[in-house]
Amino acid sequence: MSYKGYHALRSFIFDFGTKDIDFIVISKDANIQNDYYQEIIDLCNNNSIKYYERRDNFELKSEYAYAISWRWLIKTQNTKLIVFHDSLLPKYRGFAPLITALINRDKKLGVTALFASDEYDKGNIIAQSSVSISYPIKIMDAITYISDCYVSLIKSITFKILNSEIISSINQDEKDVTYSQWLDDKDYEIDWSFDAEYIKRFIDSVGYPYKGAMTFFEGKKARVL
Repeated sequence: MSYKGYHALRSFIFDFGTKDIDFIVISKDANIQNDYYQEIIDLCNNNSIKYYERRDNFELKSEYAYAISWRWLIKTQNTKLIVFHDSLLPKYRGFAPLITALINRDKKLGVTALFASDEYDKGNIIAQSSVSISYPIKIMDAITYISDCYVSLIKSITFKILNSEIISSINQDEKDVTYSQWLDDKDYEIDWSFDAEYIKRFIDSVGYPYKGAMTFFEGKKARVL
């Protein structure tokens, strides 16, 4: 889910139509304020695309499937599952790579298309797309930028699939692996021991559509927007 999923689906329909889409699988994501769940449903309904909820009874039979902004396990048999991850792997494996990159003040953001593997984010890399950024930047703006990286990758991979071309891939270099952290309520808390520049960047990095930076004021939890 998320704006990235919505933008990718909308762009796919514009570039390729709907005849090659068997169905979409959706789910609510309580970790963000707007997961574009309803917008994706409306897009499916307006284009006569079948969709399922994550807990519905469905079976993947397509030759290929794309996983975008998806945090749950996907059971596949003969389907080749291509995952899109918000970092230039093997950097920032894990569940919050974009936020981690912004907090670390990376000057380049990116998306990796990779084949799914038994372990998260360890599959072979198909292709990558990146964009340079400058600071200050808010997380929603960063999401918008990398959404275009998604579209670029999906377009190039889909062209190959539709033309029956081989989707080549390469192994990840394990010596370059780094990880991003999973965001729970504790991870949103501001550490006031850092300097003002870092704190401002942290607030920008975990803001909308996420819950927002958190601190305690007079014994009460407060969100710093």
